[in-house]
Amino acid sequence: MTKFTQRIALLRVLVVFFTFGLVGCTGVRQYIHNGFKVGPNYQPPAAPVADEWIDSRSERFSKQAPDLKDWWSVFNDPVLNRLIQTAYEQNISLREAGFRVAEAQARRGVAVGQLFPQVQDVSLDFVRTRRSTEVALFPKGIDSVSPFANLTATQFNNWRIGSSLAWELDFWGRFRRSVEAADAQLDASVFGYDEVLVMLIGQVATAYIELRTEEERLAVAKKNAELQTESARVAKARFDAKGEGSELDYPQAKANLGSTLADIERIEIRRREAQNRLSVLMGMPPHDLSDIINSPAPIPKAPGTVTVGIPAELIWRRPDVRRAERIVAAQSAEIGVATSALYPHVSVLGSLGWEAGKFSDVFKSSAFGGTIGPSFRWDVLNYGRLLNNIKAENAVFQQVIASYQQTVLNANEEAENAIVAYLHLVDQVKLLEASVRDAREAERVAQVKYRAGATDFNRLFVVQQLLLAQEERLAVSRGASAQSLVDLYRALGGGWEIRLARPVSAITPPGQVPLRIKKMGQGQPVVPDTGKAPMPTVPSPAKDNK
Repeated sequence: MTKFTQRIALLRVLVVFFTFGLVGCTGVRQYIHNGFKVGPNYQPPAAPVADEWIDSRSERFSKQAPDLKDWWSVFNDPVLNRLIQTAYEQNISLREAGFRVAEAQARRGVAVGQLFPQVQDVSLDFVRTRRSTEVALFPKGIDSVSPFANLTATQFNNWRIGSSLAWELDFWGRFRRSVEAADAQLDASVFGYDEVLVMLIGQVATAYIELRTEEERLAVAKKNAELQTESARVAKARFDAKGEGSELDYPQAKANLGSTLADIERIEIRRREAQNRLSVLMGMPPHDLSDIINSPAPIPKAPGTVTVGIPAELIWRRPDVRRAERIVAAQSAEIGVATSALYPHVSVLGSLGWEAGKFSDVFKSSAFGGTIGPSFRWDVLNYGRLLNNIKAENAVFQQVIASYQQTVLNANEEAENAIVAYLHLVDQVKLLEASVRDAREAERVAQVKYRAGATDFNRLFVVQQLLLAQEERLAVSRGASAQSLVDLYRALGGGWEIRLARPVSAITPPGQVPLRIKKMGQGQPVVPDTGKAPMPTVPSPAKDNK
């Protein structure tokens, strides 16, 4: 240990004992216990979580820890798998979140840099000076050969080359607490990226299910339009041939058909909107995806049972919960930064340089000069401001704790809502499937009886309306059932693991690759066909992922 470092260590001991002599022994013990840092050491806040799910005893659920890294594979839909992988590689919002991680990394580097000399500069100066001779500095009678002639020169040059250093020593942990805050903010940005990724995967699955639901509704409407067209033809033929039936039958049949055809146009709009949404989620301009998604295809079917684990797992699995907890940790460190302002600032200041009137003399040994020494500064008359600043940081700390606890509650609510929706929608689909079978049989019988003149058109009209309504309800219910499972897995925080450098083959069938639209329109490329994600590498959080 050099004499300089020995003196710095001695100075540190003296300053610590002098300062804490004013605040008491309790402060000394806490300071040492905290690793020579003032302010509180972070402790994770309590989180309100339920012991088990409300419907945990249902036969359709398992409490085992679920594997959610590729939860969408439960639908066994290769097109959905490819859409999700493509969206992960090309989504613009996800890229934006990746750059937020890069920003947090850079800001952490800035915080670490504060541990070293905060001011380090090199300067090169040239000054040409002309002074007034009508001041006291120039007494009469001093000639050019006097030893004071240089002091009384009216014009002179000054060349200076040097450097300076100012290093505030981190006695109280101010800069180390800043690094703690930056570490926590970096973790929060990574979890923010994961949160965007979880939402993105859920949005892709939702848009895909909406697309398939609208396709099924469209098929139902077109099939019913064919039945209604035939009914209108029969009604007109019967009246024209023998005057059988009411003259109202044909207009009523046409009105029924027109309503169904109008519904078809509305469904086409919603189908196109779902396609456009998928395009944007994949980072592409909206365009027709029919040749890519193999339309039409059935709505993804939810499995009969799912694994949901326990509510407590939401705390470490959901990225938004983990991000909220890291924000609490960052704010805890900010309290320490504010507390350090109560204590003296001890610095080491120094400078060295070469200075001469002529540039040719600058690097002579006689032109060298420098200074070095400690600096002690204590804001002793600002304690009202400093104490209130600490109170403000504590108040913010309590705010983010409350926000974290509310985030946990919201996560639990979202999961419970998705669970109850899944349970009842699966049962609803089964009931509607039976209802549709009965409605189809009723429509077939009504058609036969109407052709035979055994019933009037009003009965057939009612039955056809029932069939259309039940088939549409079935399509919507199937889509809602699949959507409830998407909501459940999203509420459980599944899917962010896709960023952990998984190969494409892990979620795409053999022989298939993620979707890439190379050209469209006037031959302009839509996305770069690089085979790599266009976003910065996202590091793993500083802490365990569990």
